[in-house]
Amino acid sequence: MGNREKLLEAARECLFAKGYERTTVRDLASAAGVSMAAIGYHFGSKEALLNQALFEALDSGDQAFGPSSDDTGLDALWSRLIEAFSANKTFWVANLETVLRAQRDPELREQVAAGLRQGRSGMAREVTGTAEAELSEETVRTLGSVQLALVSGLMMQHLTDPESAPTADEVLTGLRALAAALPAEDRGPGPEETESR
Repeated sequence: MGNREKLLEAARECLFAKGYERTTVRDLASAAGVSMAAIGYHFGSKEALLNQALFEALDSGDQAFGPSSDDTGLDALWSRLIEAFSANKTFWVANLETVLRAQRDPELREQVAAGLRQGRSGMAREVTGTAEAELSEETVRTLGSVQLALVSGLMMQHLTDPESAPTADEVLTGLRALAAALPAEDRGPGPEETESR
C-alpha cells in the first residue's frame, strides 16, 4: 500500500474516531505512518484528504451505513440507517460539518453537490432494488430525492436528540400517513411502476 492509500485509510479511521474538526495533520500522518509533508504532496491539504476520505466512505456504504443484510424492504433499510447513526455518530457529524463548510468553499460545494446527486441514485437503488444504471432519471429525481431528504432529516434528529427521534416503525407509519394524505391525482406511480415504464 502506497502513502496515498495509507493516508486515505488513516483519514477514514480518524473521521470515525475523532470527526472532521478534531482531526489534525499530525493525527493523519501518525495513523498513516508517513510524514506530515506527504499530506500536502498527495492531497494538497488536510481538508482535501478528509473530504476525499469522507466521500469514499459514503460511496462504499458499508462503513458508514453498516453492512447490508439479507433483510430487504424499507423496514430493514430504516433500521439499518438508524443503527448506523448511533454506531457512527462521529462520522455523521463530520458529514454535516462538510455540508456547512461547503457553503463557504465553492470547490467543496461542487463535491458535495456531486455526492448528493450520487446519493439520490443510491437511495433510489436501495428502495427499488434496481441497479443504479437502470434507474430512470425521474425515479432518481423523485424517489431518490425524497428518500435522501428523509435520511438527512432523520440523521439530524438521531444525532441531536436520539431519545425522542423516531424508530424505523414510526418512520414507516409516518410515511403511510403522508401517502394517505396525498390527493389522488398527485399520487404518482410507485417505484416498481416507474421502473417498468
